Amino acid sequence: MESTAYTEEWVAARARDGYERGRASFAVRPERSALLVVDMQEEFVAPGFSPYWVPAATRMAPRLRGLVEHCRTVGVPVVWTVFDDTHLGLDRPHALRYLPHGADGWRRPGPARIWGGMGPREDEVLIRKPSYGAFYDTPLDTVLRNLGRDTVIVTGTLTNYCCGTTARQAYERGYRVVFGADTTATDDEARQEPELAVLRKGFALVLTAEEITARLSAAADA
Repeated sequence: MESTAYTEEWVAARARDGYERGRASFAVRPERSALLVVDMQEEFVAPGFSPYWVPAATRMAPRLRGLVEHCRTVGVPVVWTVFDDTHLGLDRPHALRYLPHGADGWRRPGPARIWGGMGPREDEVLIRKPSYGAFYDTPLDTVLRNLGRDTVIVTGTLTNYCCGTTARQAYERGYRVVFGADTTATDDEARQEPELAVLRKGFALVLTAEEITARLSAAADA
């Protein structure tokens, strides 16, 4: 059998196309999906509340609220997370203390809370997590399996930290991952598209809120 000689230009073009235009091929069905709203909490979303404020998350919040309401309408359960101080910090990855991310000394005044106006409802799960990924040392996997869901729609903040890590963890656990292109946000907006590109090529179906809503509605109508 003859081997094919792939040129450097060919493989580079193939990779670039995957990063820029790649699309996963699975369907997005409401009865199989859950919406994950990652860390839309006061310190990230409330203007000026903390040094970790993400202005892009504040601007994105109304669009995400619309997606949350649509998911509720079509029977997609909404699961919320907050990045919180749990178990005296003893369940947090040890190396965090050495990284610039946590070096300013600011401490939240109490337990982490979802930013006002976002939710959750009393019948929706709120998970307090000790690290970036929502599956790390939390019951999220059990919750999703008990709900009978094999597709997760990842939204929230920060795109390239908690959301991106959660998407990768979900992928590694066998979930189909949908990632919100315009319902996630990060603290340096120049980092948004590079993270979406990696997820698009290797981990998730990257869609806008409008595209997610359309696919859920079409499947529900069918």
